[in-house]
Amino acid sequence: MKIEKLVTSGVFRLDGGEWEVDNNVYLLASVDEEGSKEEVIIVDPSHDAEAVYAAVGDRNVQCVLLTHAHNDHCELAPAVASHYGVEVYLHPDDQPLWEETNGNAAYTPLRDGQQFVLGGENVSIRHTTGHSPGCIVAYVASEDTLLSGDTLFNGGPGATGRKYSSFETIIASLKEKVFTLPADTRVLPGHGDETTVGAEAARIDEYIARGY
Repeated sequence: MKIEKLVTSGVFRLDGGEWEVDNNVYLLASVDEEGSKEEVIIVDPSHDAEAVYAAVGDRNVQCVLLTHAHNDHCELAPAVASHYGVEVYLHPDDQPLWEETNGNAAYTPLRDGQQFVLGGENVSIRHTTGHSPGCIVAYVASEDTLLSGDTLFNGGPGATGRKYSSFETIIASLKEKVFTLPADTRVLPGHGDETTVGAEAARIDEYIARGY
């Protein structure tokens, strides 16, 4: 499986505030085999639909996968999914946040432990509540790579200072669902630079001491 990254820029809105942000959009793509077209899962299409379409090219899209429903990660999802005639997958615990941005637009509920198969390889979903109630991470075992959304960044966990979030909960999610992965697992977050599970697990006491 190939993992491709696209950076887009726009506005994150929550609790009445607005912030300029850069988002990492990921394309999970099957390896092209003779006589078959590559298949793609689009993870967190953000800010710039045309840039996403250009990155996908003429490949077949399997679905749109959302790590959570903050607007900067989810607001393009209905339009992108409609463009390709595919479903949006989101954990239902983020329903209130989804409705704030996308109203009653349809999505298919994700569940903890769910598996997607792309080119014969598995993408495993882990529910990592904390940054938002429905946050998930996606583990690609064949690449030993975790798409961590806003659950884990280079240098700390996702922010928990706003509604529907909890610092104690995200720490528990990291301990139970993320730091159980191999230490050299590559971590590709929703914003910023990549890191590894081992590098961040080694800092857990620092996270807890500072409270974020």
